Amino acid sequence: MTTARDNILGILKKAYQIEVDGYTFYSMTADRADKPAVQELFGKLASDELQHKAFLREIIGNYDERGVAAFALRLREPDLRSFSEQVFTARFREQAEGATFEAGVLSVGLTLESNAISHFSVAASRATEKEVRQFYQFLADWEQQHFDALKAIFEAVKADFWAESGFAPF
Repeated sequence: MTTARDNILGILKKAYQIEVDGYTFYSMTADRADKPAVQELFGKLASDELQHKAFLREIIGNYDERGVAAFALRLREPDLRSFSEQVFTARFREQAEGATFEAGVLSVGLTLESNAISHFSVAASRATEKEVRQFYQFLADWEQQHFDALKAIFEAVKADFWAESGFAPF
């Protein structure tokens, strides 16, 4: 029989794995990219995933010791505008113009972030304790920050990619 504790630990472990996967993908992409602005963008995303991973590791440890009280945190709203401005630069768009690699990795990144948002949103909707529900929603909002930034960049790069490939105007 699965207990509430097992369920919470399962969600936290899945959250941790999501961050590991994101870090792996973004760091590999940064390493493979041959344009400085592209390396910078994916390096920033990889760095964020490392921070998320460390934060989750701390929450998991605190949960083992404190139970639901570990979720009673002063959670800051993610600064979506600030993050987007840091990663969505004219330099990135210029360097990624019409680039198949960049369009492809942005698309995969959107899928990773969308899956994470869905996972945390579902977990939040099912949580019975207020603190746990708020924490899961915070995680969903955190991932939404990456999704929104990637989507804006992807739309710009995609438009350039389609135009360069001869599929414009559509």
